[in-house]
Amino acid sequence: MKLSARLSALAGSSALVLGALAGAVPASAAPAGATAAPDIPVANVKQHLTDLQSIATANGGNRAHGRAGYKASIDFVKAKLDAVGYTTTIQQFTYNGTTGYNLIADWPGGDPNQVLMAGSHLDSVSSGPGINDNGSGSAAILETALAVARSGYQPSKHLRFGWWGAEELGLVGSKYYVNNLATTERAKLAGYLNFDMIGSPNPGYFVYDDDPAIEQTFKNYFAGIGVPTEIETEGDGRSDHASFKNVGIPVGGLFTGASRVKTSAQVSKWGGTATAFDRCYHSSCDTTANINDTALDRNSDAIAHAIWSLSGAGTPPTGKVFTNDADVSVPDNGAAVTSTVDVTGVTGNAPGNLAVGVDIVHTYIGDLVVDLVAPDGTVYNLHNRSGGSADNIRQTYTVNASAEVANGAWKLRVQDKASVDTGYINSVKLTFP
Repeated sequence: MKLSARLSALAGSSALVLGALAGAVPASAAPAGATAAPDIPVANVKQHLTDLQSIATANGGNRAHGRAGYKASIDFVKAKLDAVGYTTTIQQFTYNGTTGYNLIADWPGGDPNQVLMAGSHLDSVSSGPGINDNGSGSAAILETALAVARSGYQPSKHLRFGWWGAEELGLVGSKYYVNNLATTERAKLAGYLNFDMIGSPNPGYFVYDDDPAIEQTFKNYFAGIGVPTEIETEGDGRSDHASFKNVGIPVGGLFTGASRVKTSAQVSKWGGTATAFDRCYHSSCDTTANINDTALDRNSDAIAHAIWSLSGAGTPPTGKVFTNDADVSVPDNGAAVTSTVDVTGVTGNAPGNLAVGVDIVHTYIGDLVVDLVAPDGTVYNLHNRSGGSADNIRQTYTVNASAEVANGAWKLRVQDKASVDTGYINSVKLTFP
């Protein structure tokens, strides 16, 4: 993170509780069309950090703009990506009389008019190797990019990754990249995800609140693993997402804290001590010993989750569609209500990939429990009070309903479990492929 100053409505949701159980016990659901993100091995991310530390050690103790350690860092990342099939480009710029470099890596395929990009600054300050700031973000997106290649992932959107130079001198590299994009190319960027300091030794779990859809994707992930989050404020305008946000591109990201002191309330929430999130911020002690492995692991997995969720996978489901568009009011902190979809003319059982399109208008989705109830009474939980203060649930879930007879009355059941906020079921749609 620099010293001086921090998607359109893309669908995304964390995977819910696994297992399909009979009776009134909720079964699982996941966003339709989404391939589950792989676990990102934290050992691999840490190895990248060890390699970046070695580069710094061999080059005067840092990886700063204009120094040999930075160019060696760019070459290291580029070689990893070239080896697995990325199209890589090194972009040169000049700042303070020295040459700087950005590295851009494109994964072949996906809609070139819908680009999801993730990025991190790769430079350190001159006083240290910059392993948390920002080897941590750079290593995590590198390993996520390698995971894309290992899995052969082919999302519907085009994936792009970026490693920025001279961030510590005022977001220089990312500004150069954005300013040199033609207006038509900027318009193709559906979202930019930024990761700057995600392994702080006394970590907090902070989520950028710039774009609601991206923010909710990260919040859903952490809620799914039982980790509370807070809105990121320490780094507002101080990292590379600002270069994208300033030209109207939707942005989001993660952060674990820098020089600000963790409050007693945050210690109660996350553990640690009431000291700086990163006592080695911009110091020579920002080495591989300055990393919290748990934070690095959680954030790396959250990055993969967001990239898989927000990039999409394939085309919307097609087949027999059954819809109920009648509005049903959801009483505030009241009894559950249902919207019924009558399915007829489908042979045999429901599929293992029944698509459930949900459109609920509500002012606080963290109050809502949403279930799909099969004709025999089996309950499939779709949403369980996640999402906090976000508005509205407009999402398609996939339900493994292969144990259910297809024909009959399927119900979307919604209950508001807390007071103050109100809403209604706008529509529900079932698609049998």
